[in-house]
Amino acid sequence: MSEEEINDWGHETLSVHGGLDYTGDTGAVIPPIFMTSTFESGNAEGFDYTRSGNPNFRNLEKVLADLEGAKRASVFASGVSAITAITSTLSSGAKIVAEENIYGCTYRLFEQVFAKFGVEVEYLDLTAQNNIDLINKIQPQLVWIESPTNPLLKIIDIELVAKAAHEAGASLIVDNTFASSCLQRPLELGADLSLLSTTKYTNGHSDTLGGVVCSAGDEWGDKMVFAQKALGLQPSPFGCWLIQRGLKTQSLRITKHSSNALAVASFFEREFPDAVVRYPFLESHPQYEIAKKQMSGGSGVVTVDLGLTLEDTQNFLQRLKLFTMAESLGGIESLSCHPTSMTHASVPKDVRESIGITDSLFRLSVGIENEEDLINDIKSSLPERAS
Repeated sequence: MSEEEINDWGHETLSVHGGLDYTGDTGAVIPPIFMTSTFESGNAEGFDYTRSGNPNFRNLEKVLADLEGAKRASVFASGVSAITAITSTLSSGAKIVAEENIYGCTYRLFEQVFAKFGVEVEYLDLTAQNNIDLINKIQPQLVWIESPTNPLLKIIDIELVAKAAHEAGASLIVDNTFASSCLQRPLELGADLSLLSTTKYTNGHSDTLGGVVCSAGDEWGDKMVFAQKALGLQPSPFGCWLIQRGLKTQSLRITKHSSNALAVASFFEREFPDAVVRYPFLESHPQYEIAKKQMSGGSGVVTVDLGLTLEDTQNFLQRLKLFTMAESLGGIESLSCHPTSMTHASVPKDVRESIGITDSLFRLSVGIENEEDLINDIKSSLPERAS
């Protein structure tokens, strides 16, 4: 199959048929798991030691690069490993401009790990044009965004921020985890790197960890290959095999995640007109037009603030039967999360509250269950003062 033919395939076809052929002469429809630590020297494929490469890595990297429209891709042990690999390329005194609402573990890495090595991070609300204009003044090496953001689901105009980053001589990093390559391709909008926690919507089954960095060019691609080898951030062959297996149904899953999430968001917006309800494809979303421009669907996460007390909010989440209270997202099962005590507990309280992450805020990762069952579960679990 030629690269030209592959490039013409839609996401659904690429997800099923993409990757490299390591089935040999067996006729196997699915590539095997290469559970080996080392390889015979001088083999035709050039593998020597699994920390430096493995057929399951390369197979997954190829299909993810194609799905993201990337020149190169490198897989890692987790999304945090991917973040570590990128940030490890910086030297003491380097600067990052980061969207103020980022994943709590990203914030922790920046503030408690890389700050020790002299990396400076300035956090800005990058939905505001005046803050985007500051990028050139700060002169960072990296501009770091998520879109949608975790957990507030802010939508950042990737094309606009990419232009500002490049004018300042910086590379734009987009954490594409919440949208996935199924709904958004940041590199086509000007980003230099698109990273994903493949644990989430890529795998979709909550049974393994993984991460990937997709590069628009060879310079960043080479840096990521080096980081993968030098820092020992590589995944397991079995983990890569599981992720590629999950990837084959991603388009179907994302469609159901998105329709269910829109129904849940619409329920909260209809029943609680004074609540803060965030979902990218709700017309009430502050960046709805940007979401429609750069995403083909709203994905599966809904964030809500009913203005309840901390106790009532946590009790509501614990009463839910179909939404398991757990970290992570993007699996076929529905999950609930209380960011201030879970995903963003490492962010200082004053910082959280200054950007809108309150004790009454909760995040729902809406799964692929029956829509009516999910909404009935929410209705029956709400405290009387909310319902």
